[in-house]
Parts: sequence; C-alpha cells; structure tokens
Amino acid sequence: MKLVTAIVKPFRLDDVRNALSEVGVQGMTVSEVKGFGRQRGHTELYRGAEYVVDFLPKAKVEIAVSDDMVERVVEAIIEASKTGKVGDGKIFVTNLDQVWRIRTGETGDSAL
Repeated sequence: MKLVTAIVKPFRLDDVRNALSEVGVQGMTVSEVKGFGRQRGHTELYRGAEYVVDFLPKAKVEIAVSDDMVERVVEAIIEASKTGKVGDGKIFVTNLDQVWRIRTGETGDSAL
C-alpha cells in the first residue's frame, strides 16, 4: 500500500478529482495549504503599495492506494494538474505499513 500526496494549484483541484475518479479512486483527503518551491513567491500591488507574497495557496491531495494502482493515480494527477508553468506542484509516494478502517476493523488493502 502507498500514500500518494500531491501538492497542486487550487484551480486544478476539480480536474484532479475527476481524473482520479476515472481511474477508480474512491476516496481522498484534500487540504488547503500554503507554500513555495523554486518560484519563491511573487510581488503584488495593493492600493499602490508593493508587497511580497511569500507563501502561495496550494491544494494538498492525499490518496491511500494499493500498490497496483500507484502508477495510474500518479499519471492521472500529472495529466490533470499540469499547466507547463512554474508552480504546478509535486507528487510524493510513501509506503504505508498498515491501514485500519475504524468502522469495521478491516486492515490492509481491504480497508482502503
């Protein structure tokens, strides 16, 4: 089992959700987060004053999947979130040792 964590631009979130549904993902967790990578934020003008926006709004999507679905999930996220511009995001894949479904007590792949 793997945990796929994707940081994407917020306006691409609906596209990512739809793409994941098409490949068979049944559930995900989404958080509104802020951060920066190589783009290091940007400057904006507000009422004539210039200020620096250090942390940019992003959406964090977390999906627990079985090992055989990882490639399809990653490809779906990339296709749905890629704009070709700086700040498109990152995808992290980490191992999950164990998963429990609280309601039924199921463990492992059956809990996903």
